[in-house]
Amino acid sequence: QVQLVESGGGLVQAGGSLRLSCAASGSAFSINTMRWYRQAPGKERELVAAITRGGTTNYVDSVKGRFTISRDSAKYTVSLQMNNLKPEDTAVYYCNINEYSSSEDYWGQGTQVTVSS
Repeated sequence: QVQLVESGGGLVQAGGSLRLSCAASGSAFSINTMRWYRQAPGKERELVAAITRGGTTNYVDSVKGRFTISRDSAKYTVSLQMNNLKPEDTAVYYCNINEYSSSEDYWGQGTQVTVSS
């Protein structure tokens, strides 16, 4: 079992920045792909950013150039640096990892990001 805990969410004005972090813990495990999803009110959950075991990154078009995903394999963490935030970025952000050996997906509890105009 793997537990994921997100932190760094909060309220920020448009144009501001936030940095989300997700820490993984549990028994012996290794991490394949790490992802950030978000779900806005009344909307379906969408993939925001992903980073592979080899460091390849991918972003949804709406955040390209503004968000940066990174990982620290030694610390079993993934972060999402969010710059130039817009009101449409308001959502609950969820950390997701795929465990390398079992291929199981694990989810964090979500952290609220609210961007005011």
